[in-house]
Amino acid sequence: MKLGPYDLDQIYTGDARLLAPPIPDESIDFIFTDPVYDRIEDYHWLAETAARVLKPNGACLVWFATGSLPDVLQALSATLVYRWLFSTVILGPGMMYGLLSVTAARCFWFDRGQSHLSRIVSDASAKRQTIPYWNESTSNWAKKNDGLANWSKCPAFTERMIEAFPGIVLDPFCGGGTVPAACKKLGRRYLAFEIDPQVAERARLRVLETQPPLFIPEPEQTAFL
Repeated sequence: MKLGPYDLDQIYTGDARLLAPPIPDESIDFIFTDPVYDRIEDYHWLAETAARVLKPNGACLVWFATGSLPDVLQALSATLVYRWLFSTVILGPGMMYGLLSVTAARCFWFDRGQSHLSRIVSDASAKRQTIPYWNESTSNWAKKNDGLANWSKCPAFTERMIEAFPGIVLDPFCGGGTVPAACKKLGRRYLAFEIDPQVAERARLRVLETQPPLFIPEPEQTAFL
């Protein structure tokens, strides 16, 4: 299945700002992504792109650092409608901001004003996850080695959200491949971008090693050209 020039269920290497323009207007059902937290301009770009590519009932879930909440909220609110704050996703031993040990990740739900959940879900997860240390050189999550294939940031929460928002998933900042791997596990169609070639290759390996469901429903006979 094609989405504009792209084959679905693929991770493309490159800057999302350059890769996203060919995505057809109103062709994406669900954006779920994890930008680099200190780059507020990424959130501005994401909001503008989501307003264009999301279907009228599409949703956008985006991770952010608690300390950046006011800036991220302002950036996303410029072109999208605020719906919810998923506020208590427990990560495990935590990451360090100076002397502050942070153990909870937060996630905004924005949309174009019409999205809704397809099932009942909790807005919090008490299940602890094993996380790697914070790599300051990249300002993103990273392992001490290349073993990212089996690591997932909040996998239970990610899978619940992907199940709760049906349709085609876009992750423009896919990093180690949490969202694409969850999509494959759940039999969902996706499109993902990652700017770092080495990280993108590890993400592809992770998806390759993910077990798909035993039964995948027939896809809708729809192509966005």
